[in-house]
Amino acid sequence: MLLPILEYRENPMKKSFIPMAAIAAVFVFATVIPARAQESFYKGKTVRIIVATSAGGGFDTYTRAIARHLGKHIPGNPTIIVENMPGAGHRIGANHVYRVAKPDGLTMGHFQGGLFLLQVLGEKGIEFDAPKYEFIGSPVKDNRACAFTKASGITSMEKWIASKTPVKLGGIGGGATDEIPRMLKATLGLPIQLVSGYKGTSEIRLAAESGEIAGGCWTWDSIRATWTKAIQSGDAVVVLQILPKPHLELPSVPLAINYAKSEEARQLIQVGIQDPSEYYRPYVLPPGTPKDRVQILRKAFHDTMKDPELLEDAKRSKLDIEHVTAEELERSVAGLFKLSPPLLAKIKEIFTTK
Repeated sequence: MLLPILEYRENPMKKSFIPMAAIAAVFVFATVIPARAQESFYKGKTVRIIVATSAGGGFDTYTRAIARHLGKHIPGNPTIIVENMPGAGHRIGANHVYRVAKPDGLTMGHFQGGLFLLQVLGEKGIEFDAPKYEFIGSPVKDNRACAFTKASGITSMEKWIASKTPVKLGGIGGGATDEIPRMLKATLGLPIQLVSGYKGTSEIRLAAESGEIAGGCWTWDSIRATWTKAIQSGDAVVVLQILPKPHLELPSVPLAINYAKSEEARQLIQVGIQDPSEYYRPYVLPPGTPKDRVQILRKAFHDTMKDPELLEDAKRSKLDIEHVTAEELERSVAGLFKLSPPLLAKIKEIFTTK
Protein backbone atom coordinates (compact mmCIF):
# COMPACT_ATOMS: atom_id res chain seq x y z
CA MET A 1 0.00 0.00 0.00
CA LEU A 2 1.29 3.46 -0.96
CA LEU A 3 1.67 5.88 1.92
CA PRO A 4 1.32 9.67 1.56
CA ILE A 5 4.60 11.55 1.35
CA LEU A 6 5.26 13.35 4.59
CA GLU A 7 7.15 16.57 5.10
CA TYR A 8 8.88 17.12 8.41
CA ARG A 9 8.70 20.65 9.84
CA GLU A 10 10.36 21.82 13.01
CA ASN A 11 8.23 23.75 15.50
CA PRO A 12 9.55 25.37 18.66
CA MET A 13 6.84 23.64 20.67
CA LYS A 14 6.39 20.37 18.82
CA LYS A 15 7.14 18.42 15.70
CA SER A 16 4.43 17.78 13.10
CA PHE A 17 4.07 15.97 9.82
CA ILE A 18 2.12 17.61 6.95
CA PRO A 19 1.18 15.45 3.96
CA MET A 20 2.68 16.87 0.71
CA ALA A 21 -0.47 15.77 -1.08
CA ALA A 22 -2.41 18.24 1.05
CA ILE A 23 0.02 21.04 0.17
CA ALA A 24 -0.31 20.22 -3.53
CA ALA A 25 -4.08 20.23 -3.25
CA VAL A 26 -4.02 23.70 -1.71
CA PHE A 27 -1.79 24.95 -4.55
CA VAL A 28 -4.05 23.54 -7.25
CA PHE A 29 -7.11 24.97 -5.52
CA ALA A 30 -5.48 28.42 -5.33
CA THR A 31 -4.66 28.48 -9.04
CA VAL A 32 -7.92 27.03 -10.31
CA ILE A 33 -10.17 29.43 -8.43
CA PRO A 34 -8.92 32.62 -10.23
CA ALA A 35 -9.38 30.96 -13.62
CA ARG A 36 -12.89 29.88 -12.65
CA ALA A 37 -13.59 33.35 -11.32
CA GLN A 38 -12.61 34.88 -14.67
CA GLU A 39 -14.74 32.36 -16.53
CA SER A 40 -17.61 33.21 -14.22
CA PHE A 41 -17.05 36.93 -14.90
CA TYR A 42 -17.01 36.68 -18.71
CA LYS A 43 -19.63 33.96 -19.04
CA GLY A 44 -22.78 35.42 -20.54
CA LYS A 45 -21.14 38.86 -20.92
CA THR A 46 -20.55 40.98 -24.03
CA VAL A 47 -17.20 42.56 -24.88
CA ARG A 48 -17.41 45.69 -27.05
CA ILE A 49 -14.62 46.71 -29.39
CA ILE A 50 -14.95 50.39 -30.25
CA VAL A 51 -13.47 51.21 -33.66
CA ALA A 52 -12.78 54.92 -34.01
CA THR A 53 -13.62 55.07 -37.70
CA SER A 54 -16.51 54.27 -40.01
CA ALA A 55 -17.38 50.80 -41.29
CA GLY A 56 -15.66 49.38 -44.33
CA GLY A 57 -12.12 50.65 -43.82
CA GLY A 58 -9.01 48.80 -42.69
CA PHE A 59 -9.45 49.36 -38.94
CA ASP A 60 -13.01 48.09 -39.15
CA THR A 61 -12.14 45.14 -41.42
CA TYR A 62 -9.36 43.91 -39.12
CA THR A 63 -11.56 44.29 -36.04
CA ARG A 64 -14.50 42.37 -37.47
CA ALA A 65 -12.20 39.53 -38.49
CA ILE A 66 -10.67 39.40 -35.00
CA ALA A 67 -14.10 39.67 -33.33
CA ARG A 68 -15.24 36.50 -35.09
CA HIS A 69 -12.58 34.47 -33.26
CA LEU A 70 -11.55 36.32 -30.08
CA GLY A 71 -14.43 35.16 -27.87
CA LYS A 72 -13.49 31.48 -27.94
CA HIS A 73 -10.07 32.32 -26.46
CA ILE A 74 -11.52 34.22 -23.48
CA PRO A 75 -12.60 32.12 -20.45
CA GLY A 76 -16.38 32.01 -20.41
CA ASN A 77 -16.59 32.64 -24.18
CA PRO A 78 -18.26 36.07 -24.10
CA THR A 79 -19.99 37.58 -27.12
CA ILE A 80 -17.83 40.08 -29.05
CA ILE A 81 -19.46 43.02 -30.81
CA VAL A 82 -17.95 45.83 -32.89
CA GLU A 83 -19.14 49.40 -32.51
CA ASN A 84 -18.02 52.17 -34.87
CA MET A 85 -17.40 55.58 -33.31
CA PRO A 86 -15.89 57.78 -36.05
CA GLY A 87 -14.95 61.43 -35.92
CA ALA A 88 -12.15 63.96 -35.38
CA GLY A 89 -9.43 61.76 -36.85
CA HIS A 90 -10.12 58.90 -34.38
CA ARG A 91 -10.00 61.26 -31.39
CA ILE A 92 -13.66 60.70 -30.43
CA GLY A 93 -13.22 56.94 -30.12
CA ALA A 94 -9.81 57.15 -28.42
CA ASN A 95 -11.01 59.72 -25.89
CA HIS A 96 -14.17 57.70 -25.19
CA VAL A 97 -12.21 54.57 -24.34
CA TYR A 98 -9.92 56.57 -22.03
CA ARG A 99 -12.44 58.83 -20.30
CA VAL A 100 -15.91 57.27 -20.59
CA ALA A 101 -15.69 53.51 -20.98
CA LYS A 102 -15.83 51.53 -17.74
CA PRO A 103 -12.48 49.90 -16.86
CA ASP A 104 -14.09 46.51 -16.28
CA GLY A 105 -12.52 44.44 -19.04
CA LEU A 106 -15.64 44.61 -21.21
CA THR A 107 -14.65 47.50 -23.48
CA MET A 108 -11.69 47.51 -25.85
CA GLY A 109 -10.67 50.31 -28.23
CA HIS A 110 -9.03 50.36 -31.65
CA PHE A 111 -7.83 53.61 -33.19
CA GLN A 112 -4.86 55.01 -35.06
CA GLY A 113 -1.76 55.07 -32.91
CA GLY A 114 -0.53 58.23 -34.62
CA LEU A 115 -2.55 60.00 -31.92
CA PHE A 116 0.16 59.02 -29.43
CA LEU A 117 2.68 61.15 -31.31
CA LEU A 118 0.13 63.96 -31.48
CA GLN A 119 -0.13 63.87 -27.69
CA VAL A 120 3.63 64.37 -27.44
CA LEU A 121 3.31 67.26 -29.90
CA GLY A 122 0.66 68.88 -27.68
CA GLU A 123 -2.06 68.59 -30.32
CA LYS A 124 -5.55 69.83 -29.37
CA GLY A 125 -8.36 67.36 -28.85
CA ILE A 126 -6.18 64.71 -27.22
CA GLU A 127 -7.84 63.87 -23.89
CA PHE A 128 -5.76 60.86 -22.89
CA ASP A 129 -2.32 60.05 -21.54
CA ALA A 130 -1.08 57.30 -23.87
CA PRO A 131 1.14 55.33 -21.45
CA LYS A 132 -1.82 54.87 -19.10
CA TYR A 133 -3.81 52.79 -21.58
CA GLU A 134 -3.65 49.05 -21.00
CA PHE A 135 -2.22 47.73 -24.27
CA ILE A 136 -3.51 44.42 -25.60
CA GLY A 137 -1.61 44.09 -28.87
CA SER A 138 -1.79 44.81 -32.59
CA PRO A 139 -2.53 42.43 -35.46
CA VAL A 140 -0.05 43.97 -37.86
CA LYS A 141 2.57 46.63 -38.46
CA ASP A 142 1.45 49.36 -40.83
CA ASN A 143 2.83 49.16 -44.35
CA ARG A 144 2.12 52.69 -45.51
CA ALA A 145 1.59 53.61 -49.13
CA CYS A 146 -0.06 56.13 -51.45
CA ALA A 147 -2.54 54.99 -54.10
CA PHE A 148 -4.34 56.88 -56.86
CA THR A 149 -6.96 56.10 -59.44
CA LYS A 150 -5.78 55.55 -62.97
CA ALA A 151 -8.28 58.19 -64.07
CA SER A 152 -6.46 60.82 -61.99
CA GLY A 153 -3.42 60.46 -64.21
CA ILE A 154 -1.08 59.93 -61.23
CA THR A 155 0.16 56.43 -62.00
CA SER A 156 3.84 56.91 -61.07
CA MET A 157 6.08 59.10 -58.95
CA GLU A 158 7.37 60.76 -62.12
CA LYS A 159 3.86 61.88 -63.02
CA TRP A 160 3.18 63.01 -59.46
CA ILE A 161 6.35 65.09 -59.31
CA ALA A 162 5.66 66.58 -62.75
CA SER A 163 2.02 67.51 -62.00
CA LYS A 164 1.38 71.17 -62.82
CA THR A 165 -1.43 71.40 -60.30
CA PRO A 166 -1.69 70.16 -56.70
CA VAL A 167 -2.83 66.54 -56.52
CA LYS A 168 -5.89 66.13 -54.27
CA LEU A 169 -5.47 63.53 -51.50
CA GLY A 170 -8.22 62.54 -49.08
CA GLY A 171 -7.83 62.69 -45.30
CA ILE A 172 -9.95 61.94 -42.24
CA GLY A 173 -8.91 64.92 -40.14
CA GLY A 174 -5.90 63.27 -38.51
CA GLY A 175 -3.65 60.24 -38.57
CA ALA A 176 -1.75 58.74 -41.48
CA THR A 177 -4.21 59.93 -44.13
CA ASP A 178 -3.43 63.56 -43.22
CA GLU A 179 0.08 63.31 -41.78
CA ILE A 180 1.65 61.47 -44.72
CA PRO A 181 0.58 64.05 -47.33
CA ARG A 182 1.65 66.95 -45.12
CA MET A 183 5.05 65.39 -44.46
CA LEU A 184 5.63 64.49 -48.12
CA LYS A 185 4.74 68.01 -49.19
CA ALA A 186 7.05 69.57 -46.59
CA THR A 187 10.05 67.26 -47.06
CA LEU A 188 9.86 66.27 -50.74
CA GLY A 189 8.09 69.29 -52.19
CA LEU A 190 5.40 67.17 -53.86
CA PRO A 191 2.39 69.04 -55.30
CA ILE A 192 -0.35 68.12 -52.84
CA GLN A 193 -3.72 69.49 -51.82
CA LEU A 194 -5.09 67.73 -48.76
CA VAL A 195 -8.88 67.42 -48.74
CA SER A 196 -9.70 66.36 -45.19
CA GLY A 197 -12.84 65.53 -43.24
CA TYR A 198 -13.82 62.11 -44.60
CA LYS A 199 -15.05 59.67 -41.95
CA GLY A 200 -12.80 56.81 -43.02
CA THR A 201 -10.75 55.35 -45.83
CA SER A 202 -13.84 53.76 -47.34
CA GLU A 203 -15.19 57.28 -48.00
CA ILE A 204 -11.80 58.32 -49.42
CA ARG A 205 -11.92 55.41 -51.87
CA LEU A 206 -15.44 56.33 -52.98
CA ALA A 207 -14.42 59.97 -53.42
CA ALA A 208 -11.44 58.92 -55.53
CA GLU A 209 -13.59 56.64 -57.69
CA SER A 210 -16.05 59.50 -58.28
CA GLY A 211 -13.23 61.82 -59.36
CA GLU A 212 -13.62 64.15 -56.37
CA ILE A 213 -10.00 63.48 -55.36
CA ALA A 214 -7.09 61.59 -56.92
CA GLY A 215 -6.45 59.13 -54.08
CA GLY A 216 -4.84 59.02 -50.67
CA CYS A 217 -2.15 57.63 -48.39
CA TRP A 218 -2.82 55.05 -45.71
CA THR A 219 -1.72 51.40 -45.60
CA TRP A 220 -1.02 48.85 -48.29
CA ASP A 221 -2.72 46.16 -46.19
CA SER A 222 -5.94 48.15 -46.08
CA ILE A 223 -5.69 49.28 -49.71
CA ARG A 224 -5.20 45.71 -50.88
CA ALA A 225 -8.01 44.34 -48.69
CA THR A 226 -10.66 46.99 -49.33
CA TRP A 227 -9.78 48.33 -52.81
CA THR A 228 -9.11 44.87 -54.20
CA LYS A 229 -10.89 44.99 -57.57
CA ALA A 230 -9.50 48.40 -58.50
CA ILE A 231 -5.93 47.35 -57.65
CA GLN A 232 -6.24 44.06 -59.52
CA SER A 233 -7.74 45.70 -62.60
CA GLY A 234 -5.26 48.58 -62.63
CA ASP A 235 -7.97 51.17 -62.00
CA ALA A 236 -6.06 52.09 -58.82
CA VAL A 237 -2.26 52.19 -58.61
CA VAL A 238 0.18 52.30 -55.68
CA VAL A 239 2.90 54.81 -56.60
CA LEU A 240 4.82 55.27 -53.31
CA GLN A 241 5.47 53.35 -50.09
CA ILE A 242 6.62 54.77 -46.75
CA LEU A 243 8.72 51.91 -45.40
CA PRO A 244 12.44 51.33 -44.61
CA LYS A 245 12.55 48.68 -47.36
CA PRO A 246 10.12 47.62 -50.09
CA HIS A 247 7.18 45.42 -49.17
CA LEU A 248 7.44 41.95 -50.71
CA GLU A 249 4.28 42.60 -52.72
CA LEU A 250 5.48 46.03 -53.90
CA PRO A 251 9.05 45.35 -55.03
CA SER A 252 9.10 48.00 -57.78
CA VAL A 253 7.23 50.76 -55.91
CA PRO A 254 9.72 53.45 -54.78
CA LEU A 255 10.39 54.40 -51.15
CA ALA A 256 9.55 57.89 -49.91
CA ILE A 257 12.76 58.24 -47.93
CA ASN A 258 14.86 57.78 -51.09
CA TYR A 259 13.49 61.05 -52.46
CA ALA A 260 14.72 63.04 -49.44
CA LYS A 261 17.41 65.58 -50.34
CA SER A 262 18.77 66.18 -46.82
CA GLU A 263 19.43 64.36 -43.57
CA GLU A 264 16.79 66.47 -41.85
CA ALA A 265 14.20 65.45 -44.43
CA ARG A 266 15.09 61.77 -43.98
CA GLN A 267 14.83 62.07 -40.19
CA LEU A 268 11.46 63.84 -40.41
CA ILE A 269 10.07 61.16 -42.72
CA GLN A 270 11.37 58.38 -40.48
CA VAL A 271 10.15 59.73 -37.14
CA GLY A 272 7.01 61.46 -38.39
CA ILE A 273 5.44 58.93 -40.76
CA GLN A 274 7.62 55.81 -41.01
CA ASP A 275 8.23 54.76 -37.39
CA PRO A 276 4.56 55.13 -36.36
CA SER A 277 3.84 52.02 -38.43
CA GLU A 278 5.13 50.03 -35.45
CA TYR A 279 2.36 51.20 -33.12
CA TYR A 280 -0.33 52.42 -35.51
CA ARG A 281 -3.04 49.75 -34.99
CA PRO A 282 -3.23 49.20 -31.21
CA TYR A 283 -5.99 47.50 -29.28
CA VAL A 284 -6.27 48.98 -25.79
CA LEU A 285 -8.31 48.87 -22.59
CA PRO A 286 -9.22 51.85 -20.40
CA PRO A 287 -6.78 52.81 -17.63
CA GLY A 288 -7.58 51.09 -14.35
CA THR A 289 -8.81 47.84 -15.89
CA PRO A 290 -8.08 45.06 -13.36
CA LYS A 291 -4.68 43.53 -14.11
CA ASP A 292 -5.96 39.97 -14.12
CA ARG A 293 -8.48 40.83 -16.84
CA VAL A 294 -5.78 42.68 -18.80
CA GLN A 295 -3.67 39.53 -18.77
CA ILE A 296 -6.66 37.38 -19.75
CA LEU A 297 -7.36 39.58 -22.78
CA ARG A 298 -3.70 39.87 -23.75
CA LYS A 299 -3.41 36.09 -23.80
CA ALA A 300 -6.69 35.76 -25.68
CA PHE A 301 -5.51 38.27 -28.29
CA HIS A 302 -2.16 36.48 -28.60
CA ASP A 303 -3.88 33.12 -29.04
CA THR A 304 -6.30 34.60 -31.58
CA MET A 305 -3.37 35.82 -33.70
CA LYS A 306 -2.24 32.17 -33.97
CA ASP A 307 -5.72 30.72 -34.48
CA PRO A 308 -5.77 28.76 -37.78
CA GLU A 309 -9.36 29.84 -38.38
CA LEU A 310 -8.45 33.53 -38.02
CA LEU A 311 -5.42 33.09 -40.27
CA GLU A 312 -7.60 31.46 -42.92
CA ASP A 313 -10.20 34.21 -42.49
CA ALA A 314 -7.48 36.86 -42.84
CA LYS A 315 -6.10 35.17 -45.94
CA ARG A 316 -9.51 35.23 -47.61
CA SER A 317 -9.89 38.92 -46.72
CA LYS A 318 -6.31 39.69 -47.87
CA LEU A 319 -5.30 40.85 -44.38
CA ASP A 320 -1.73 40.43 -43.18
CA ILE A 321 -1.20 39.13 -39.65
CA GLU A 322 2.07 40.20 -38.04
CA HIS A 323 1.37 40.20 -34.32
CA VAL A 324 2.79 43.08 -32.27
CA THR A 325 2.71 42.26 -28.56
CA ALA A 326 1.44 44.52 -25.81
CA GLU A 327 4.98 44.83 -24.46
CA GLU A 328 6.29 45.97 -27.85
CA LEU A 329 3.55 48.59 -28.09
CA GLU A 330 4.37 49.86 -24.60
CA ARG A 331 8.06 50.27 -25.51
CA SER A 332 7.29 52.08 -28.77
CA VAL A 333 4.91 54.50 -27.11
CA ALA A 334 7.32 55.15 -24.24
CA GLY A 335 10.01 56.02 -26.81
CA LEU A 336 7.91 58.86 -28.19
CA PHE A 337 8.30 60.75 -24.94
CA LYS A 338 12.09 60.67 -25.34
CA LEU A 339 12.29 62.42 -28.75
CA SER A 340 14.28 65.66 -28.91
CA PRO A 341 12.31 68.91 -28.56
CA PRO A 342 13.73 70.49 -31.77
CA LEU A 343 12.68 67.49 -33.86
CA LEU A 344 9.23 67.44 -32.26
CA ALA A 345 8.84 71.17 -32.91
CA LYS A 346 9.55 70.68 -36.62
CA ILE A 347 7.15 67.74 -36.90
CA LYS A 348 4.47 69.74 -35.11
CA GLU A 349 4.94 72.62 -37.50
CA ILE A 350 4.45 70.29 -40.47
CA PHE A 351 1.45 68.43 -39.07
CA THR A 352 -0.40 71.60 -38.05
CA THR A 353 0.17 73.46 -41.32
CA LYS A 354 -3.16 73.69 -43.15
